[in-house]
Amino acid sequence: MGSEGLRLFIIVDEREMVTSGYASRFGSEGISSTGFCPEEFREWVETATAPDLGAVEAFLIGDCRNRGSFPKIIRERSRAPVIAMNESQCLEQTLELFAAGVDDVVRKPIHVREILARVGAIRRRVETKPDHAVVGEMRIYFDGRDPEIRGQVLPLPRRERRILEYLVNNQGRRVSKAQIFNSIYGIFDDNVEENVVESHISKLRKKLRHLLGYDPIDSKRYLGYRLEP
Repeated sequence: MGSEGLRLFIIVDEREMVTSGYASRFGSEGISSTGFCPEEFREWVETATAPDLGAVEAFLIGDCRNRGSFPKIIRERSRAPVIAMNESQCLEQTLELFAAGVDDVVRKPIHVREILARVGAIRRRVETKPDHAVVGEMRIYFDGRDPEIRGQVLPLPRRERRILEYLVNNQGRRVSKAQIFNSIYGIFDDNVEENVVESHISKLRKKLRHLLGYDPIDSKRYLGYRLEP
């Protein structure tokens, strides 16, 4: 399973309507996610492979019994941010969650974009990760902004933007269609055909070629794709 480059959010809540609701909202932003009930999550986080855990961008912990124990369980196997989502504002509960080891506490309802911003802020404090990369005449952002080509903003659909970000993060390496698919749609999504990647990349290459005058994405049959400066 090619998990390198995958941006995956894990949502844990007693109620399936909550996990599926947030999964749908993440999907609308072009972000992969999956939901667990507490019992399933405990089993998964204790048995998941290192690549699968390494693919997790953040854990979102909602209404769960004994959720104060979750940060310790997660920290034993992952350094991804842990965010607790509360139904109401309660100082005592918030302090208890921070003491248990969560990185942030938010109150529902919260927009997915705010979650992404908070996770990005937590990661920047820990990793000092840049918010963009410059490749030739392209400036590609990792915070949700559209790329700039020769100083001109290029509006892209979310899937195409995520593919470009993935290629930038793997610049100099050739990546397969399966790796790109996993990075965009997630390791848990069985409802989308892998061949959809070819359509997204074809549209992306056409737009980049129009602004650059050349195609920066090199493709080789059976070998995959590579971004060239």
